[in-house]
Amino acid sequence: MNLFARLRLLLLAGLALLVTTLDASADKRVALVVGNSVYQNVARLPNPAKDADSIAQLLKNAGFDVVSLQKDVGNLDFKRAIRKFEEAASDADIAVVYYAGHGIEIGGTNYMIPVDAKLASDLDAPDEAIPLDRIVEAVEPARRLRLVILDACRDNPFVVSMKRQRQGANRSVTAGLGKVEPTGTGTLIAYAAKAGSTADDGVGDHSPFTSALLDHLTTAGLDIRLAFGRVRDEVMKITHDRQEPFVYGSLGGATVSLVTDADTVAASAPSDPNLEARRDYEFFERAGTKTAWDAFLKLHETGPYADLARAQLAKIVDGEAAKRVPERKSDAQQTPLVTAVAPAAQPEPAKPVLPAGTAPGEVIWMLQTELKRVGCYSGPISGDWNATSRRALDSFNRGAGMKLDTKTASLDAVDAVRGLQKRVCPLECGRGQRADGDQCVKMTCDTGYALGDSGTCERIKDRARSVALPPAQRSTERAEPPKRQAPGRASTTPATSTAGTAPQVACDRFGCQPVRKGCSVKTSIFKEETQQNVVCN
Repeated sequence: MNLFARLRLLLLAGLALLVTTLDASADKRVALVVGNSVYQNVARLPNPAKDADSIAQLLKNAGFDVVSLQKDVGNLDFKRAIRKFEEAASDADIAVVYYAGHGIEIGGTNYMIPVDAKLASDLDAPDEAIPLDRIVEAVEPARRLRLVILDACRDNPFVVSMKRQRQGANRSVTAGLGKVEPTGTGTLIAYAAKAGSTADDGVGDHSPFTSALLDHLTTAGLDIRLAFGRVRDEVMKITHDRQEPFVYGSLGGATVSLVTDADTVAASAPSDPNLEARRDYEFFERAGTKTAWDAFLKLHETGPYADLARAQLAKIVDGEAAKRVPERKSDAQQTPLVTAVAPAAQPEPAKPVLPAGTAPGEVIWMLQTELKRVGCYSGPISGDWNATSRRALDSFNRGAGMKLDTKTASLDAVDAVRGLQKRVCPLECGRGQRADGDQCVKMTCDTGYALGDSGTCERIKDRARSVALPPAQRSTERAEPPKRQAPGRASTTPATSTAGTAPQVACDRFGCQPVRKGCSVKTSIFKEETQQNVVCN
C-alpha cells in the first residue's frame, strides 16, 4: 500500500471518529417545568412558583434544547402544556418533567392538581386533576432517559373538605402520593417524600427537595442515580430525617447523566470556585479511608481541597508504614527506616472500573442503605465494604434468589436491591421478643404464665418448681448419669432421694408423678405449654 492510500485511510478514519463524537454529544434534551402556587379554592403555596423558576433556569444553563416553563396553570392549560411537550419529546434523547404543587392519591391513582380545581368529591378527580400516568406517557418517546420529578407530596388541604363518594374496595384518599412502578426500563419517577408520606414546603425560597436538586441534579458526568442519592442525603440532613425522597424505576448498567460536559454548566456554577470541592471533601471525609481519598483526588486533582486530601492520604500511608516496622531490631542489623517502610512497589490488582463520575464510597453508602431497608444489613452506613456488608449482600442473594457479586459494591447491585420494595431477609429477634411485621416487640404472657428459660411462656407453678429443683434435675434432655462412688464405699442412698435433697418429680397439666430409679425427665414445649415426660431405659 503506497503512502497516498495510507493517508486516505487515516483521513476517512478521522472523519468517522469526528462524526461519532458529534453524534454522541448532540443528544436532544427537553424539559417541562410546572409550578402551581396560587390555588383558587385553598390556601396558596409560597414556594412552587419560585421552585419552578429556579429549576427552569438550571436546565437552561445546562444546555437543554427545550425548557417549557408553566406557572399557576389551570386544568385546560396544564393539559395543553403536556400535549405540546409530548411533541417535543417525540425525537428527544432525554425528556424531563418537573412538577411542584399539590398532589393527591385517590383510589390507587396519583393526580397533580391544577390551580382551578375544586375537588368537592373524590369523583371529581379524573375530570379536574391531571393523572400521573398522563405525564409518564408524555416522556415515553424519549430514547435514553425518561425522568419525572414530583415535589408534590405536601400536606393537602383538599383531603379535609373532599366528600368520599367512590364505591368499591379501593376508595382511599391520601394526602401524599402513592407508590408507582414504571412499566418500561429507562424511566425514573422521583418523589420528594416516600410514598404515603408528606414533604415540607420549606421556610426559605425553596422546598428542601428542590434545594437539593439545584445542588446536585446537573453535576457534570454524575450518574442520575448517584445524583438522587446525594439529593436524598441532603434532604434527610435538612429535615433531620423527617423526609426521605425516593426514586422508583430502574436503568441499565451504563452511566446516564443529565449533563456530560462541564462547560455547559459553567454559567450556573456557584460564585465560590471551591464550593463543589468542599462539599465532596466533607462527603469523603466521613469514610476517611485511603480508597475514599484516592477517589476524591480523581474528582479534584488540583485546588486547596486536593492538597488537604493528599495530606490526609499521607497520614494514612505513614500510619500503615509504621505498623510494618518490626518492634525490635538488632543493633547490628538495623537498617535505615526508609528501607524498612518503602519496599519495592508491587503491582496492585486491577480494580473494577466504575462509570465516569462515580465515587466508590457513594456506591457503598447507597447499597448499604438499600440493604438495611430490605432487612439484610444491620450495621452502620459507613461507606466501608467490609465483611458485614458482604454477608448482608449474600443474605440478600439467598432471600431474593439472585447471584450478585458480593466482593464489591456496584450500581447493578444497588438497582437490584432497590427494585424490591418488601423485606427480603427474615427479621431476627432476641430472647423475650417476637416478630411483629417489620419490628421486634416484647413478648407478653397470659395470666398464670411467665417467660421461661426456653424463651416461651410457661405455667408459673411449673416454672417455680423447675427453678426450685437442682440444675441437674431441670435438664431439658436426658438426666446426667449418677456419679461413680469412691472404691470401697458402700451405697446407702435411696433410689428416689438423698438426705437433704428433694425427690425428682415430673409434672404436666394433669398432675405430678415421682421418677423411678434409672429413669429421667424429658421436657418439651407443645402449643406454648411445658410438658414433662418420664423416660426409662
